[in-house]
Amino acid sequence: MRRGLGTVKSLGMRVLPFLLFLLVWQGLVTIFQIKVFILPSPVRTFSHLLVPEMAAKYRWPIHIRATFIEISLSFLVTAAAGILIAILISWSELLKTLITPIIVFFNSLPKIALAPLFLLWFGYGLVPNILIAVLVAFFPVVINTSTGLEAVDEDLLDLVRYLHASKLQLYLKIRIPNSLPYIFSGFKISATLCVVGAIVGEFIASDKGLGYLLKDAQAFIDTPTMFACLVLISIMGLLFFAAIAGLQRLVMPWDGAENGGRE
Repeated sequence: MRRGLGTVKSLGMRVLPFLLFLLVWQGLVTIFQIKVFILPSPVRTFSHLLVPEMAAKYRWPIHIRATFIEISLSFLVTAAAGILIAILISWSELLKTLITPIIVFFNSLPKIALAPLFLLWFGYGLVPNILIAVLVAFFPVVINTSTGLEAVDEDLLDLVRYLHASKLQLYLKIRIPNSLPYIFSGFKISATLCVVGAIVGEFIASDKGLGYLLKDAQAFIDTPTMFACLVLISIMGLLFFAAIAGLQRLVMPWDGAENGGRE
């Protein structure tokens, strides 16, 4: 019973700031009579999402599905490639010397400047948007994972070496499990960056998706639709972040138990 009440209270504390924000937003628009093309009210914004006629006009399901697929695929590629690159970097000093400058080079490139090139090479569709999102989001996964792989107690490493464990065993049994908190920290950052990267790609190299619809609404000064797109993009970011946090609790139940004990 107490646990259920605690869950409801925790959920309420998370939802309350959003409700207060919506109330303040609606109050400002009503009190100051702000024109809709400058700042639409929450009621006007959500009507574009929930009223059937408006939903049919803007084809929200098509655009939401396109953006969701791009974010999901780009995150999966980012997670796999980021962990693999981090393992290669920590595997040997030679690989670290060869790979690190390449990673820094690609991370320093302005991603929006690459979008026209990807459009030229791959055309419209999923591929250029996923590539842009991956380039935006992969760096935190690489850095956090490589930090976790290196952050192992030297006494433990000496013990494992004394027991004649192979390098592969060292990674599978010690380094990778030890790096899980770092990996999930990188995943949480990467999840939100994948959202940003997918939207950037849709601005330039897409004919559907929330980013495309946002750009189209901007051209017609359709501010309520622009805000509706921003709301949906934010919700997607929150959902992906929450999914990673849930996966972390599933993979690392001991971490949640320790936090609960400290609290």
